[in-house]
Amino acid sequence: MTEKLLLINDLAGYGKVALGAMMPVLTHMGYDLYTLPTALVSNTLDYGTFEILDTTDYMTQTLAVWDQLGFTFDAIATGFITSERQARLVADFCHAQHERGVPVFVDPIMGDDGRLYNGVDRQIIIHMRELLAASDVAVPNYTEACLLTGAPYAGAQGMTPSDVDRLMACMRTICPRSVVITSAAVEGSPAVIGYDHERDEQFTIPFEEIPVRFPGTGDVFSSVLMGRKLAGQTLEDATACAMHAVKNLIRLNRDADDTYKGIPLERYLGSVLR
Repeated sequence: MTEKLLLINDLAGYGKVALGAMMPVLTHMGYDLYTLPTALVSNTLDYGTFEILDTTDYMTQTLAVWDQLGFTFDAIATGFITSERQARLVADFCHAQHERGVPVFVDPIMGDDGRLYNGVDRQIIIHMRELLAASDVAVPNYTEACLLTGAPYAGAQGMTPSDVDRLMACMRTICPRSVVITSAAVEGSPAVIGYDHERDEQFTIPFEEIPVRFPGTGDVFSSVLMGRKLAGQTLEDATACAMHAVKNLIRLNRDADDTYKGIPLERYLGSVLR
């Protein structure tokens, strides 16, 4: 039977980000999807001007309808959260699902490059910590890991191996199971670092950075990692697969005229997800 995944994230009217990026990836991987938009966003935030409609009331009513219909999920992924009220709704729901044995993957979308994203209130850090307590796999980027733990942001020079150990230890006090931290740098070299609670192993996977930025690559990464992990791969192997997919997608689109809209994923999934 096809596994049923619930994706809780925003939906952009223009741009391959959030649900717009996750849905084609996970559908291509063979999963049956339910989606619960946390917000309707006019376009990717990279354009600098945007409109956001909070959908918390719709989410509350939808979850009630789904409960009446007896809908169940084999795994849940969460992303962008718009407000304190919404964060509490999602956290309560994920904690209840986690107690029933449903794996929860949390991407605590808040910022990058050492700062919060446009339009994101600093108060969200507190609520993301509550949500991460229900996660089986947390996937913050390095900036988000620093915001969550209060660790200093090292910047391009990167962390020392001791810094990595301390950051991971701090993250595990917030999300006590598995953690994957993207967009990090260790001793000046780009890397993804992780901890697999099932194996009690920490790992570091270096990568070569391609000098172009696309919104939505984090959503692609989280989707591939989730899909591969649910298919039975170890967390380290699933992380490596996700890194490989993102690298190939960026490489194939590095000369795009408008990078703000993200990558037209459907054109390439057959070649990067085999």
